Amino acid sequence: MRRLYFLVPDAGTARKIVDDLLLARVQERCIHVLARRGKPLEHLPEASLLQKTDFVPGAQRGLAMGGAVGALSGLVAVAVSPASIVIAGGIILGSALAGAAFGVWIGGMVGMNVPNTRLAQFAEAIERGQLLMMVDVRAGQVHAITERIASCHPAAEARGTEPIIPAFP
Repeated sequence: MRRLYFLVPDAGTARKIVDDLLLARVQERCIHVLARRGKPLEHLPEASLLQKTDFVPGAQRGLAMGGAVGALSGLVAVAVSPASIVIAGGIILGSALAGAAFGVWIGGMVGMNVPNTRLAQFAEAIERGQLLMMVDVRAGQVHAITERIASCHPAAEARGTEPIIPAFP
């Protein structure tokens, strides 16, 4: 999946683009609209917390750091106490998994309180009142969808493509 970014001037234009995307068989769950705080979206598919915040990158960092700290603490626990190889392996694995789970939880909570750093380049335009449309499409559809929006909706400004997005947000 690839994420396409478009800046549109108003909700009416965004509604027309959403309708056109639906006709092009892009599912509504793959369309996300972000506006400045307090601006009504008029039944447009609003971006969720996963798109608005750094939850996913924070959880990924927490997974890596928590797993590493957990594995190190398991190694220290095994070094301090005499244990057989089987038990030692279980202790290291268990502490690494517990550390990773704790890290994902803490990293995700921290990430939910941080605005999405990938969207920082659009912050000024959003504050001026424009809407940011994020459209998730298969790699083979990128050119066709971009061309369709450019030809049918000249007010929409194509602002790039994110190469790879996670499957779950």
